[in-house]
Amino acid sequence: MGLTKQYLRYVASAVFGLIGSQKGNIVFVTLRGEKGRYVAAPACEHVFIWDLRKGEKILILQGLKQEVTYLCPSPDGLHLAVGYEDGSIRIFSLLSGEGNVTFNGHKAAITTLKYDQLGGRLASGSKDTDVIVWDVINESGLYRLKGHKDAITQALFLRKKNLLVTSGKDTMVKWWDLDTQHCFKTMIGHRAEVWGLVLVSEEKRLITGASDSELRAWDIDYLQEIEDLEEPEHKKIRESSPRVQDTLGAEDGAPEVDETPEDRILSCKKAGSIIREGRDRVVNLAVDKTGRILACHGTDSVLEVFCILSKEEVQKKMDKKMKKARKKARLNSCKGEEEDLEINIEMTLKDEIQRVANIKTSAKIKSFDLIHSPQGELKAVFLLQNNLVELYSLSASLPAPQPVRTGRITIGGHRSDVRTLSFSSDNIAVLSAAADSIKIWNRSTLQCIRTMSCEYALCSFFVPGDRQVIIGTKTGKLQLYDLASGNLLETIEAHDGALWSMSLSPDQRGFVTGGADKSVKFWDFELVKDENSTQKRLSVKQTRTLQLDEDVLCVNYSPDQKLLAVSLLDCTVKIFYIDTLKFFLSLYGHKLPVICMDISYDGALIATGSADRNVKIWGLDFGDCHKSLFAHDDSVMYLRFVPKSHLFFTAGKDHKIKQWDADKFEHIQTLEGHHQEIWCLAVSPSGDYVVSSSHDKSLRLWERTREPLILEEEREMQREAEYEESVAKEDQPAVPGETQGDNYFTGKKTIETVKAAERIMEAIELYREETAKMKEHKAICKAAGKEVPLPINPVLMAYGNISPSAYVLEIFKGIKSSELEESLLVLPFSYVPDILKLFNEFIQLGSDIELICRCLFFLLRIHFGQITSNQMLVPVIEKLKETTILKVRQVRDVIGFNMAGLDYLKRECEMKSEVMFFADATSQLEEKKRKRKKREKMILTLT
Repeated sequence: MGLTKQYLRYVASAVFGLIGSQKGNIVFVTLRGEKGRYVAAPACEHVFIWDLRKGEKILILQGLKQEVTYLCPSPDGLHLAVGYEDGSIRIFSLLSGEGNVTFNGHKAAITTLKYDQLGGRLASGSKDTDVIVWDVINESGLYRLKGHKDAITQALFLRKKNLLVTSGKDTMVKWWDLDTQHCFKTMIGHRAEVWGLVLVSEEKRLITGASDSELRAWDIDYLQEIEDLEEPEHKKIRESSPRVQDTLGAEDGAPEVDETPEDRILSCKKAGSIIREGRDRVVNLAVDKTGRILACHGTDSVLEVFCILSKEEVQKKMDKKMKKARKKARLNSCKGEEEDLEINIEMTLKDEIQRVANIKTSAKIKSFDLIHSPQGELKAVFLLQNNLVELYSLSASLPAPQPVRTGRITIGGHRSDVRTLSFSSDNIAVLSAAADSIKIWNRSTLQCIRTMSCEYALCSFFVPGDRQVIIGTKTGKLQLYDLASGNLLETIEAHDGALWSMSLSPDQRGFVTGGADKSVKFWDFELVKDENSTQKRLSVKQTRTLQLDEDVLCVNYSPDQKLLAVSLLDCTVKIFYIDTLKFFLSLYGHKLPVICMDISYDGALIATGSADRNVKIWGLDFGDCHKSLFAHDDSVMYLRFVPKSHLFFTAGKDHKIKQWDADKFEHIQTLEGHHQEIWCLAVSPSGDYVVSSSHDKSLRLWERTREPLILEEEREMQREAEYEESVAKEDQPAVPGETQGDNYFTGKKTIETVKAAERIMEAIELYREETAKMKEHKAICKAAGKEVPLPINPVLMAYGNISPSAYVLEIFKGIKSSELEESLLVLPFSYVPDILKLFNEFIQLGSDIELICRCLFFLLRIHFGQITSNQMLVPVIEKLKETTILKVRQVRDVIGFNMAGLDYLKRECEMKSEVMFFADATSQLEEKKRKRKKREKMILTLT
């Protein structure tokens, strides 16, 4: 057997250069007891917590692979729900930063998340058109609501009633009764996608935003149920105090749809519209926690802020209008006119919802969040589309409030995509350059230590000595910067078109540039006298020019500085002698232009990457093609050899970085992490680090470990990952009574649920084997007439020498609550009889009654037909019925006793300290006022 070549593994080290990614939304979070200071922003698969006062990143909520699409903080401020691209939801603790709860139920990206008032339930909407309500405390799904025909855009719980309202891109707004889990009303008054949804005025008004400049307002009238004890239950009807007919869509010409009075819970009618200043669609529509401030924005950079007046404020306004009208009538001395004016003055929607101000940000708004500061000011935080976070404050109580920008987070990233990266010679500093700025990063701390403004950068390198950097721009200029001062030393007009590539000469005395003006230019470093100082400074001078027939895309020196490789727009690579600039070789074979190339450290090989998705490895002696590799699923954007080796990295538009062996022509490793096209990468001079940049605005650092990488093991891991993906994409298992293609369970089949089901099956098999062994052992002991020691199973010994049935219970307890039902759904029926017998044993012992009852009821629900038709299981079910009712009653009595005791303690504490528990500050003040008035009244009556 031959020796197996081992490689060292590269692993993801850090994500930096990113403030907030575009797919998610920004939210205020409560941390360390402070509100309005910290915000959570999505950062690819992670969530960054930023301190707005210091502009620093203080916490990272680590994700797995999928990109974050939605954030929602819990009402108590202790947790943050995070929705991902694959439809999963994780709930993180903001105290520890750990994600302990995971919900898997959606098949597509999460588009909205919303907690109820107490934080016990979480509603999630997705691109798969389903809405799922989750029990956060029990860590399980409650029910799946189907009805929308396109992606869900918003979901809201009502505080006072057990109702949910959702909107979708199917132009519908649906009302759901969560007691019966059905849609009882569909609003059809929109002609385009409904993007925003808020409830205001004590949940008596609904405001919707669609794909036009109109915010529609709907009055909600809750129908009261008439209680008549003499009438039978089916004759009871719900009626409204003022009978309001539902006229949804009638104004827009849509057909009127209404339910019968017996089926209705509420009615809606259109109250009017607010015309926004923006002409495009509503992107986000939100209201603050007080319900007074309404804000929305479109695809531009303006946030429109409105104030919702209370009934008292509206009445004062109407009184003023009436007073003015009467005064005008008296001046005109016309009594009839006065009466007409009094009749015509009516309260309109504009009187209730007033425009406060517009907040203009520095770039297009992606998302925003509102909060009230303790001083009464409105704070609005914005995540902008150019990787920027801005904070504005607004005093809505002033007559003409002006928004003031109070904070900004900019240093942590570029405003546009990074198109070039470079390492310093000591592996410590990393240069990244984009369309408007250059940033120098400390590789160990990932902190930005220098920012310099520049033109659109395409290529760059550190000048030998690491004190200056040079960049080539899209306009064909060379820009030379001094790192110590951060100043631009010199700008040189190098090419007439874009300067696509630069290569430092091996002797480090000069460099070569190639541009879109079909020329290659040679430059030397020189010291010139500085006009502003007596000292000399670094400069460059052009020495030679090589004119070609096509645009130059990439240039590269050979390590011995004898040859120059030039890739041209005609899909070929030309090799020239440097001393005479004579033509040496032509490398042809790519079907599309060669975008990137590199020459190995010994000058033996040249590797070229093209837009045709192939990488070709050539010998530099004769120009023969050693191998053509299909490298990426899209264009190969960058290629670099690892120093002092024949290993090289490629980056592609397919979001992947791959490592290859140029000698054995083998794919070694794939580095996955970026979520968009990768533009460039850089390998450190030591080869220990790789840094890459992408269209997702992130920079990623990859580090070489001491862990050996064996190709056979890597292929096996890749096959396992493919299998896990195929399991996740499989159709859900069919359940009796369920129509084909529909799944009303809240979970979905994942590799975790399959593994959990396998653990249950293994535990039942072990239980069967151990039970059979015990029977045989008893028979042997009986025949021998003496006690023979029974060998203990090592698995049971590892769990503390427990019984086989207790081991099964431990396995059930070890399964995550959110994965339990789906694991039981995957379980074959052949294991169910043994499980039911064990459940009977567990319930009699009083072990984990709630868990066992939950599993029991779910198994009875999905296997009802087979269980009832099996005569052997009838006595088991009868026993389960008796024991379950008895034990559940006992558990309920214990819980009731504890609740009564806690309620008594609460009342005692309240009487002693006059503080209301579990109530907000306003209700406490109201309670104190009520008690004070009561005492004053008693004193008056006594006196």
